[in-house]
Amino acid sequence: MHTVNLLQRLLLRPFRGTGRQTAFLATGLLIQFGALAVMALPWTAFNPVSAWAVLLQVAVGFGAVVLAGPLLTRAQHARFRTRLGVDIPSPHEGRPPRLRAWLRSPAGRRQLLYHLLDGPLVSLAAILVLLTWAAAAAAATTYVWIWLVSLDWRVGHPGYSTWATYLTAAGIALLYLAAWLSAALTRLDTRIATVLLGPSRAEQLERRVEVLTESRAGLVDVVDAERRRIERDLHDGAQQRLVSLAVNLGIAKATLGDLHEDARRVIDEAHREAKEAIEELSSLVRGLHPAVLEDRGLDAALSGLAARVPVPVRVTVDLTARLSPTIESVAYFVVSEALTNVVKHAEASEAEVTVERAGTTLLVVIRDDGVGGARLGGGTGLSGLAKRVASVDGTLAVDSPAGGPTVITVELPCVP
Repeated sequence: MHTVNLLQRLLLRPFRGTGRQTAFLATGLLIQFGALAVMALPWTAFNPVSAWAVLLQVAVGFGAVVLAGPLLTRAQHARFRTRLGVDIPSPHEGRPPRLRAWLRSPAGRRQLLYHLLDGPLVSLAAILVLLTWAAAAAAATTYVWIWLVSLDWRVGHPGYSTWATYLTAAGIALLYLAAWLSAALTRLDTRIATVLLGPSRAEQLERRVEVLTESRAGLVDVVDAERRRIERDLHDGAQQRLVSLAVNLGIAKATLGDLHEDARRVIDEAHREAKEAIEELSSLVRGLHPAVLEDRGLDAALSGLAARVPVPVRVTVDLTARLSPTIESVAYFVVSEALTNVVKHAEASEAEVTVERAGTTLLVVIRDDGVGGARLGGGTGLSGLAKRVASVDGTLAVDSPAGGPTVITVELPCVP
């Protein structure tokens, strides 16, 4: 029994999906016949009597197919989707373009190539495949046809049984051939249509880049929002608790005068540790996202940052409106890291920070009169700055010859 089932599966395997493939090819014939009918309309209405009239009618027929190109494309997309489950994406994003724009686009020309050349050729091959199916079915059922004729004919043709056996065997072989041809032609038509009726490789890459750019921008915004949330939670939660603890310890140290010396020493140590923890947490909060940046903007945040730097820093901010929180955050941390490098490595006596908007670009320039020699790459802090700037499609350039000065120029897109 197992052997019989295995043999049955092997014999019927070539015919799996042939019904759907044959229906797919037949539907393509209907669409192409519709296009041929459109091209034949001028010939049914007028009888050309000159070569110019023939050329005019041919041009009118082709023009009608060109005008019906977008409709034919939608019909072909529906055929692939409903008959094969193959969803060929539209080469046009959003609403389909107008006819003139469609004709001028590379996608429109590819679609016309399919409707005027590849589609008719595939339809011609589909006709041959369907005729093969018909001939195979007729030959494979020879004995049925024979038993439909009269008994006198069978008596008068005693060798009909041999010929019927040959025809039946040939019909069965043709059935397998027709199944193979249907599958091969379906695959060929799918590959051609995917290339000509869908977006090109370049268009697919462009769409992919747009999707990745949008997703990256969304991820950057989400990370920045999460950073601001953590800053608020630390500032309003843990930091306030530490402040309350430090105040209570200070009150205890001032009011409890009759304590043992060891207990007083423990309270003093705890009070000092609490104040140091507050200072460290404040630095951490500023490193995450300073509250002044969100409340008062980039000008106030950079001014406060410059006031904490031991090197004199002149800050000039020329902005008429607030920028997006993400861009403000990137600009702030770029200036913060750059000034940190100035203090640690530049041996500078002064620095200058200039922030201004030029059209759709935020220009941030950090200058110092240090020893120079700063460069990108090599795992330095400037490499991290470059990556942070690149996360929002910005650019960072460093001009730092030996002996100084060092100029870091950052360009960020001004997202509204």
